[in-house]
Amino acid sequence: MARGRAGEKEEGEKHIGLLKLAQTLSFLLIFMAGIIIGLAASSHIDRYFNSLPTTTFSSSSSATLQTVSDYSNCTVIHRDCTGDDENHDDDAAKRKRRDRDCWSVDGFVRPENLSHGMSDDELFWRASMVPAKEGYPYERVPKVAFMFLTRGPLPMLPLWEKFFRGNEKYLSVYVHTPPGYDMNVSSDSPFYDRQIPSQKVEWGSPLLTDAEKRLLANALLDFSNERFVLLSESCVPVYNFSTVYSYLINSAYSFVDSYDEPTRYGRGRYSRKMLPDIKLHHWRKGSQWFEVNRKLAIYIISDSKYYSLFKQFCRPACYPDEHYIPTFLNMFHGSVNANRSVTWVDWSIGGPHPATYGADNITEGFLQSIRKNETDCLYNEEPTSLCFLFARKFAPSALAPLMNLSSTVMGF
Repeated sequence: MARGRAGEKEEGEKHIGLLKLAQTLSFLLIFMAGIIIGLAASSHIDRYFNSLPTTTFSSSSSATLQTVSDYSNCTVIHRDCTGDDENHDDDAAKRKRRDRDCWSVDGFVRPENLSHGMSDDELFWRASMVPAKEGYPYERVPKVAFMFLTRGPLPMLPLWEKFFRGNEKYLSVYVHTPPGYDMNVSSDSPFYDRQIPSQKVEWGSPLLTDAEKRLLANALLDFSNERFVLLSESCVPVYNFSTVYSYLINSAYSFVDSYDEPTRYGRGRYSRKMLPDIKLHHWRKGSQWFEVNRKLAIYIISDSKYYSLFKQFCRPACYPDEHYIPTFLNMFHGSVNANRSVTWVDWSIGGPHPATYGADNITEGFLQSIRKNETDCLYNEEPTSLCFLFARKFAPSALAPLMNLSSTVMGF
């Protein structure tokens, strides 16, 4: 019996020893696995963090190169503040550049040239920026931005140059031409180097309204511009610059043609697909040749919601250039709009285009009939016979007689 118990005890101790050995081996295996996993993870983490300086450097280099590319023809800041540009031999020009302060407010509020690589979305975002602080930290002379939407040449350019002469401090010029078209003007012309980056335009399509907004946005980059006039290559001034400037700068209202047309040419162009955002009673029609103040210009280029509806649903025979701005202002800013245009045009012949006037039509009496309207309009809520500052449509042949009459009739 004693021997049997001793055997059982020995067998039990042996079994316990095996269990302890198995536990020890298990712990060793788990420990070794942990070490292996830890080393692998450590190696992966090391590779990750070691790659960060390279990635950061690569990203930084790319950003630096991109910045150089973007600002090589910058319209907002001066890219050369040292005056060490070897490509310029003019010592006076070098001294002028050397005196520039790249961080001055002047470079931000008054762009030196109009060339840039911004997309329309980038341009509209940049132009929509409004200072929260009232007033200006510099002497601001409010200017009128004359924005020309053209199909190419400007046949009335000599007349406009004569109109602008001596008043450069109070105006800015912006020209939207077909892409690739190069205006051939002298370096002393107000039109010199004033073409904005443009895109293709088609009559009656949203592309035409895109061009209008593009002109507004580029003009808004200059914080001195206070009033914005849209003109075509066939437009002419019918008063001298001082009269036009005073009329616009001192106006409490903007001048956008906006009226309810209860025919198929007005309400008939409305699409119920614009509901619920744009309703029929909102719908307005008007001439595309508008004049707006700075605040309204910012509202127009900042709008995406309503303009997207026009781009989608206002298609021929609906024309966005005749309906978008008149409707948008009627919906939200009607109280500050005079609901009339300051550009005279003759629609008496009927059809989709107004009458065109050539050399044979240009007389003193004809011009005076435009200047002194038979029906008074309102200016700052007071009746006046001075209703139109500009007129269209004029053929190239009209230039010579207009130049001859500009000093005696129009005063410039």
